[in-house]
Amino acid sequence: MNQHYRDGRKIDPTQGSKLSDGTPNDGDRIEIGPTALAFREWEEAGLQMPNLERMRRFRWERLTQHIVDRDWGGLLMFDPLNIRYATDSTNMQLWNTHNPFRAVLVCADGYMVIWDYKNSPFLSKFNPLVREQRSGADLFYFDRGDKVDIAADAFSNEVRVLIEAHGGGNKRLGVDKIMLHGLRALEAQGFEIMEGEECTEKSRAVKGPDEILAMRASCHACEVAVAEMEDFARTHVPEGNVTEDDIWAVLHAENIKRGGEWIETRLLASGPRSNPWFQECGPRVTRNNEIISFDTDLVGAYGICCDISRSWWIGDQSPRPDMIDAMQHAHEHIMTNMEMLKPGVTIPELSRNTHVLRDEFQAQKYGCLMHGVGLCDEWPLVAYPGKHVDGAFEYALEPGMTLCVEALVGTVGGDFSIKLEDQVLITEDGYENLTKYPFDPQLMGL
Repeated sequence: MNQHYRDGRKIDPTQGSKLSDGTPNDGDRIEIGPTALAFREWEEAGLQMPNLERMRRFRWERLTQHIVDRDWGGLLMFDPLNIRYATDSTNMQLWNTHNPFRAVLVCADGYMVIWDYKNSPFLSKFNPLVREQRSGADLFYFDRGDKVDIAADAFSNEVRVLIEAHGGGNKRLGVDKIMLHGLRALEAQGFEIMEGEECTEKSRAVKGPDEILAMRASCHACEVAVAEMEDFARTHVPEGNVTEDDIWAVLHAENIKRGGEWIETRLLASGPRSNPWFQECGPRVTRNNEIISFDTDLVGAYGICCDISRSWWIGDQSPRPDMIDAMQHAHEHIMTNMEMLKPGVTIPELSRNTHVLRDEFQAQKYGCLMHGVGLCDEWPLVAYPGKHVDGAFEYALEPGMTLCVEALVGTVGGDFSIKLEDQVLITEDGYENLTKYPFDPQLMGL
């Protein structure tokens, strides 16, 4: 029998055949995973690793139960994040967001089928919960041209046959996001299309034990990357000729070095470009004695999002009193609101009982008080009073939910904004702040 080099190559030679998260210690593994650097840092930090087989089974069981509870024959998913949740497999994630070529069907009996890119069925075979790999869910015009309807008919027929075999013939089918021809074809097969996105968001909202361990690891890696970005900014901004893009690129690089995946936005701005918020980072040369504010929106290790925000004062002078005041007010806002978090509290109660920002900060406050987080920003959204819609979020928090607590503080026409955000786990009797990254002591007035 031939012995190939690839058979003996390991991510970490000090480990055995499996890494601490239960995956093969193989540099040629199919699924995206953390690097040796990330594993070393997590070990030094004393973090317990998730078991990915258990995590995948928890998600699969949770999705299946949600399907059964709704009396559906199955759930058909096109959203790349829902597919990641169901299968833990990836394939050109960002390209797939605007060219939906992947789909996953989870039937009421748990039978799971993936339709993937025709040349890459192997990408999900590491997960035995995915029972079949197929192709043919690419129902977008670029790929199918004027014959999309024919492809949609063939795909919908496959779904019908699978539901007959594994969904008891139940024609109530949850669907999250589907192209128009696909929807019409499924309805022509006699399916009653149900709101699949409601199902997936509710399923993803409560994290299992291994998902929480994965999130702790992802958050740690993100904060190490943020520290590298801060060190770069504090070292090089005073020297001049450092752009916002230069600073932001450090976060991208450090995320990838640890097995992270992508960053959803470009929300880093310096000085006056931070007000109004939501200007994305660009070629502006950052200046000494200015505020830099950012929001990570980072999809990191294990595909878990770490969504935190900080504002830094970079310079050899002291920040102005109004900057310190705004920072302290933003800090008070998120910390006071965090104290409301516990199982059983309802989302409308969080909106009603929020810490109220001062009048001068109301016009430019953030779009929400809090939001769920997991593989990305997720359900639920906690709105500010005045933006809350009765009946939209009439739910209570549960243990295992994870939320981000937000603050944006800046005045209309001002020359800076303070952006703060921490990521929080709902526990059995309260909450745990998963975010350890410090607040800028100069802006805090310390």
